[in-house]
Amino acid sequence: MKSREAVLLSAIAIPRLTSALDNGIGLKPHMGWSSWNVAQCNAASAQYALATADKFVSLGLKDLGYEYINIDDCWSTKSRDSAGRLVPDPAKWPNGVKAVTDRIHNMGLKFGLYGCAGDKTCAGYPGSEGHEKSDVAQLVSWGVDFWKYDNCYTPCRQNPRPQTCTSPAGSTKTWYAPMRDAILSVQNTRKLHFNLCNWGRDEVWTWGATYGHSWRYAIPLKKKNRMSVDNWGDWASVERIGSAAAGIHQYSGPGGFNDLDMLYLGSPKLSVDQERLHFGLWAITKSPLVLGLDLEKISNSTLTIIRNKGLIDINQDSLGRPATTFRPPGAPAPVGGKIYPYWAGPLSDGVVIGLCAGTSVGTYSVNFKDVPGLGGSGSYAWKEMYTGQTGNGAGVSFNINLHDMRVIKVTTA
Repeated sequence: MKSREAVLLSAIAIPRLTSALDNGIGLKPHMGWSSWNVAQCNAASAQYALATADKFVSLGLKDLGYEYINIDDCWSTKSRDSAGRLVPDPAKWPNGVKAVTDRIHNMGLKFGLYGCAGDKTCAGYPGSEGHEKSDVAQLVSWGVDFWKYDNCYTPCRQNPRPQTCTSPAGSTKTWYAPMRDAILSVQNTRKLHFNLCNWGRDEVWTWGATYGHSWRYAIPLKKKNRMSVDNWGDWASVERIGSAAAGIHQYSGPGGFNDLDMLYLGSPKLSVDQERLHFGLWAITKSPLVLGLDLEKISNSTLTIIRNKGLIDINQDSLGRPATTFRPPGAPAPVGGKIYPYWAGPLSDGVVIGLCAGTSVGTYSVNFKDVPGLGGSGSYAWKEMYTGQTGNGAGVSFNINLHDMRVIKVTTA
């Protein structure tokens, strides 16, 4: 008779990435903070970076695995120096970038910066097109650990190039490759996490693992004939992005993960219930967990959610395989663009089940025999991560508020 672990691994198809940007990092979804949603260009400073690092320590986030302090667009001056190098804005980085990375490293944390594959960043600062090797050399000299790479002002059939090209002159693979190669060329000196922010173009999830360690993806909006990728901090964004995660789960795993975009916890447009579903779904689908809020102003309810160790442990599980949807007997079929109630995925010591009240309040139940990776008629020990409720049996049932979620870890090992 097979062990429960063997049943788990055989019942849930676990695809292997055929290739990966293998420099020994990105084996788990990265966790941290990004500056953009806090104050856009005004947050791209040493002051914000160091204040956030201090908060990572004082709020206990560092001990939970949050480690990257990432500064987004607008950190440099509007032009390069006479040698073609990027210049940190002296008003925002009075002691330079290296002084900040040194302090952050001394705290046991990591530091990230932002660049762009075009000739300008999205906010109009110098892009890295044609400067890939020299820009990476600067990142290495400053001790940078993470490089987010955007897709504005890239090769385009429109002239002059617009910020967001609707008629690209080629594939994003073409203009992301030089930066990938530059990063690989320095891996014996410094290993950089390469985050591809190409807006999901060219089905990046199918090739992203050979280029970087994480990648944003997009969802077609048929009525507008365009792609939408950003999280705007409202329920519609959570629903749109979260519902699409199931369809590309097979491309995500150790070394390269689907990035569902920054967590917009703390948004006034989201209720506490919606924040729980937002964080829980991102966690079980193995998205990077990147905070996008001012930690000086975080509420107690949001702080409780982001410090949920059980959910973080699920996200950081060594198996690194995302949850996806499954359909129990009698359950309705998934509806495009809506968050399906039933999710499950393998863990190194069990299975995670997500129950989402994405469209209606109610009682959500599941028998373990219907869950991929469990099966049989045995009894399992389980724990729900938001309520702390535990039990042992053949299934679970919860009353869940509209747009809320319950995350159950079923132990098999």
